[in-house]
Amino acid sequence: MIKKLISYIIPPDNWKVPVIIVCGVLIGTILLVLHVGNATSYLSDNPETCINCHVMYPQYSSWRVSSHARYATCNDCHVPQDNFVSKYMFKASDGMRHSFMFTFRLEPQVMKIKEAGIEAVQANCKRCHEKLINHTNLIYSGNEERKCWSCHEETPHGSVSSLSTFPASNIPGHSPIVPEWIRKQKK
Repeated sequence: MIKKLISYIIPPDNWKVPVIIVCGVLIGTILLVLHVGNATSYLSDNPETCINCHVMYPQYSSWRVSSHARYATCNDCHVPQDNFVSKYMFKASDGMRHSFMFTFRLEPQVMKIKEAGIEAVQANCKRCHEKLINHTNLIYSGNEERKCWSCHEETPHGSVSSLSTFPASNIPGHSPIVPEWIRKQKK
């Protein structure tokens, strides 16, 4: 069975060199894209990973000066923390969607959290602030749960929701998101 499968995969002798070259170029391109995209950083919980793409500068900048920066990373709030598998499945799914959107410039001008992200953030708010909310009734009108940010709307990102709301984000080690020609015109 395995020999039969291998015989299907291995090209005829006169095609071996071209196939090896094409495979080498393909593998090299994939490795280059992973390197340029800083792919291994997505395995970590480092908040600077979220600013691999400049569209997250405002969210990073607002988080960096918030009280949450002392205790929680981006992943602590925005990624499920219930177990290892769900955490990395969520990161992979979200990362692939973000990569596609940002690569093809399909990102919205105003960032809005998706339903899966809403569920993760709500669960993580409750997980971290468990002792503070045990006296609070989060359920209202039937079985609908009140979201934590219905009261704490600007925690921790303030009113930041797009690049235009925070154009001069101060990100250490990164250049401003405003292009040089616009900065010259503003002077």
